[in-house]
Amino acid sequence: MSTCISEDASIGSVSLSELTSSSSISDRVCVHWGCELSAAQSTAVFEVEDDLLENQFFIKTICLSAEAGDEMHVVAVSDGVGGSKPIPIATLRHCMPMVSFPGLELMPPVTFQLYSGKGPVFISGQHITLNPTEITEEEEEAHILKE
Repeated sequence: MSTCISEDASIGSVSLSELTSSSSISDRVCVHWGCELSAAQSTAVFEVEDDLLENQFFIKTICLSAEAGDEMHVVAVSDGVGGSKPIPIATLRHCMPMVSFPGLELMPPVTFQLYSGKGPVFISGQHITLNPTEITEEEEEAHILKE
């Protein structure tokens, strides 16, 4: 059985460029996502509703459980860009039980697969939804004048 966790959270840090951009921070929704891969459930899929919002998915960490056997655990990923086949992105063993990704962005739907090993392996990610707002001519001119 696949265990997936989704939790609402607010964005903790905002860059200066985001504060000065024309879209407001309230137009963003950040959701933490996680799953467990094992021999019983070797595949997990992150999907989004078919809407007009811009969706970004970032992998944060992939880590090996303490209960995992002493073997190589390979996690592969494929995303919604083209007809991509799974690409190995993490090789874990007890001597290196965790991999962090500072900015690996994927386009939903994202499929994770435990390519080798029996796990359990835990994956955490972050889904950000951006609500595009229309910019009026006056707002655009005001933004240009500020610069």
